[in-house]
Amino acid sequence: RSMVVTKAKPLPVECIVRGYLVGSGWKEYAKSGTVCGMPMRKGYEQASQLDTPIFTPSTKAESGHDENISIDEMRRLVGTETADAVIDASIRLYAAAAQHARTRGIIIADTKFDFGTDANGTLVLGDEVLTPDSSRFWPAAEYKTGANPPSLDKQFVRDWLDSVAFNHNPPAPALPDDIVMKTRERYLEALRILAGK
Repeated sequence: RSMVVTKAKPLPVECIVRGYLVGSGWKEYAKSGTVCGMPMRKGYEQASQLDTPIFTPSTKAESGHDENISIDEMRRLVGTETADAVIDASIRLYAAAAQHARTRGIIIADTKFDFGTDANGTLVLGDEVLTPDSSRFWPAAEYKTGANPPSLDKQFVRDWLDSVAFNHNPPAPALPDDIVMKTRERYLEALRILAGK
């Protein structure tokens, strides 16, 4: 196996596309009717599919937590033309991946992309793409609204951290071997389903 790579200067934003209302997006919506400050229609439940996928950028923190920012703030950081190109590419990539995954029995609830520019100033996709570390993968057969669906991604680790009252500030507690193995099993199951093997 091989991968063609190029050196790129990373953009200072993370590009999150949400197709379903879950995680921090759900918490904010339940409290204020918004997601990352964007007004949303009434009537969504936890894990509801959004009418259309939404783009919600965040900062790329050197340390600590990334912070959600508005699209206007993203435009100030990277320029309007670059921001609009990134938004378009992110939503198109998510839509294509979500459609393909659905044919395999997986729902991609949301995902994160990172972009940069190469030596010629051309926008390039960087970092990991559509992995269980950067996306929420749900088995479609077990999906229902009103609760967090079972996941084949890092949500299992997040849930364990919450169960031990981790406050999300470094250092994180060491993961027990059984949590590591169960997480690995989920990641391999996602690969098996998506790859059809």
